[in-house]
Amino acid sequence: MQLHTIWFVIISVLWVGFFVLEGFDFGVGMLHRYIGRSEIGRRVCINTIGPWWDGNEVWLIVAGASMFAAFPGWYATMFSALYLALVLLLVALFGRGVSFEWGGKRDDARWQTGWSWALTIGSLLIPLLVGVALGDLLHGLPIDSKHEFTGNFFSLLTGYGLMTGVTMVVLCLLHGTTFLALKTTDEIRDRARAAARSIGWVAIVINIAWCIWTLVVIGGGTVPQPTQIFGVIAVIFAQRLSTTENDGWAFAASGFAIAAAIGQIFIALYPNVMVSSTNHAYNLTVNNSAAGHYGLVVMTVVAVLFFPIVLLYQGWSFHVFRRRVSAPPTSSG
Repeated sequence: MQLHTIWFVIISVLWVGFFVLEGFDFGVGMLHRYIGRSEIGRRVCINTIGPWWDGNEVWLIVAGASMFAAFPGWYATMFSALYLALVLLLVALFGRGVSFEWGGKRDDARWQTGWSWALTIGSLLIPLLVGVALGDLLHGLPIDSKHEFTGNFFSLLTGYGLMTGVTMVVLCLLHGTTFLALKTTDEIRDRARAAARSIGWVAIVINIAWCIWTLVVIGGGTVPQPTQIFGVIAVIFAQRLSTTENDGWAFAASGFAIAAAIGQIFIALYPNVMVSSTNHAYNLTVNNSAAGHYGLVVMTVVAVLFFPIVLLYQGWSFHVFRRRVSAPPTSSG
């Protein structure tokens, strides 16, 4: 296997890791007002993701940096095409990140409500915008023979791209509910399970529709891809397991469903990295957009040395903070 192909696989894994790990953060952020209801309940929901949300965002940074270093042609075309969308993404990331730090700094209802909504909206916009971007890679954008984007902001709003964004939002909602069911107790846990059961049905329908549309986009006929089959099965399992005491398995199933969806995009995309809707001869591929051999060799050595350390550290953090989060006991008069 050539180095540029290896790096396409690595970048795919980084995007999968980002959505699986940050996906439950997004789900909790979108749902903390609904499931938490009171200020204490909302704080409990936020505390469940407190140890990990900032570390999980590193996967997004590393994925973007890897695209820049391994496939500079891909990075240049994609980021210039998605410039305005990326500005919106950064605003959502900033608002969401600041809400974690500032939301509890003042004992003021309007202050806390404002930052709570910033967390909700930011957690919705990020998977939506990134989902649209990844869907557009596969659907195709107007790119000319010089690999320059020739469209405008509205060219990014393809039907398939929007459907991919909505699918990722719904899967993140499901992932967030299964995570809250796994990490909380009492009423919050019960509400999370109830939400998982309801959202699960929506996720099943949306995921099946998205899989069918993906087959149309890639010209794959009527036979589903293995990742699509396993992804739909995983969503069904997550929904059914949310009716039982198997919170861990439900969380694993919802995570697998996200991994299958993102994996399907990159599997269908290869050997392209960005499809041109103008002319398929103008597609960016792993061959015509890759960096030089020496740069890829250096990056590979660094990845081999440090990637296992990152995985070990992240696994250890999940072990350390494995206990459920409960609301503080109310004092009796």
